[in-house]
Amino acid sequence: MVSEHNHQKKIALINDITGFGRCSVAVELPVISMMKVQCCVIPTAILSNHTGFNSFYFDDYTPKMESYIEQWKNLNLAFNGICSGFLGSQSQISIVSDFIRDFSDKDTVVIVDPVMGDNGRKYSTYTDEMCDMMKQLAGQAHILTPNLTEACILTDTEYTEKWHEKDIIILGERLLSLGPEKIVITGIQQGSLIANYCCTENDKGRFIKVKKTGQQRSGTGDIFTSIIAADAVNGIDFYSSVRKASQFIKQCIIHSDKMAIPLTDGVCFEEILHTLK
Repeated sequence: MVSEHNHQKKIALINDITGFGRCSVAVELPVISMMKVQCCVIPTAILSNHTGFNSFYFDDYTPKMESYIEQWKNLNLAFNGICSGFLGSQSQISIVSDFIRDFSDKDTVVIVDPVMGDNGRKYSTYTDEMCDMMKQLAGQAHILTPNLTEACILTDTEYTEKWHEKDIIILGERLLSLGPEKIVITGIQQGSLIANYCCTENDKGRFIKVKKTGQQRSGTGDIFTSIIAADAVNGIDFYSSVRKASQFIKQCIIHSDKMAIPLTDGVCFEEILHTLK
């Protein structure tokens, strides 16, 4: 049945809602909306502020997710894109996998941001079983956006502090073997540069680099993935999209440093959101 609710491009965004700290849905929804795509949120958890603060309120939404999604089935909603972020349990990974199965058609772009770890370590919430399930979820993705740590976890590759480009290319090939059509390994430190390595099923890939500025801040990965997702739905070239996301985040960091925004508070993307197209 054709639904009257499906006249506009839509992305189903599956991630936590964090009230303060500029991450997850708080940054992804306005970015996707600015890029002229409707953003429809499925919460995985509700947080007062992100876990980088000394204390926070946390409400796990897992028990409610399936009933929530059932109402979308009743509305016969269809999505041009499905984008997943941090998933806190095996149950949530399974729910997302089922959602992709139930709400995808041949034209739906699936973007998986496998938020599993950073700086060489997986998050304490991630068990070996969850890592195995995330590998399977990665196989359902058209676009996969891991950082170096997550790329290593997904491919059972030993993490190191120093990477040669040839080794990252091999890492990209291993990620493609999981099943996604396109991958971008984000946030690769190369001296004074930050690189993102992109490759697809049909080419050898390339490194897209920007000059490093400021310090690492919360939410930049969420902004990156939301730009990639919206551009994919809008039919924008993958490599052009990665360049856009890289440059936008650089400008966000520059503005945040100028305004003396604390690192915990993320990036003040609001100042330049109007530049996204």
